[in-house]
Amino acid sequence: MNEIPLNQILFLSIGLFFIGAYGLFTRRNMITMLMSIELMLNSVNINFVAFNKYLYPDKLDGVFFSIFVITIAAAEAAVAIAIIINLYRSHHSIDVEDAGEMKY
Repeated sequence: MNEIPLNQILFLSIGLFFIGAYGLFTRRNMITMLMSIELMLNSVNINFVAFNKYLYPDKLDGVFFSIFVITIAAAEAAVAIAIIINLYRSHHSIDVEDAGEMKY
């Protein structure tokens, strides 16, 4: 059975991370920014699993870290969506520049 080399997995992970970073810094829509952060977290998960497989094939530390990161990402997404809904209710927009003009 052929294994995928580590450098190809890391190249995929770097690509996902930079696509997420580009989306985070160039978009003004909060939902798109949230999806970009999720892409960046998933690239970190790929790194955890890849390094676990190649450095410590008998242990599952990377997999457990990935499950922990996925759990934190789900909680972060729930909180972020609640903030986006409140922003939309008050300003009828989810544009980040509109959020800077919020008055309490």
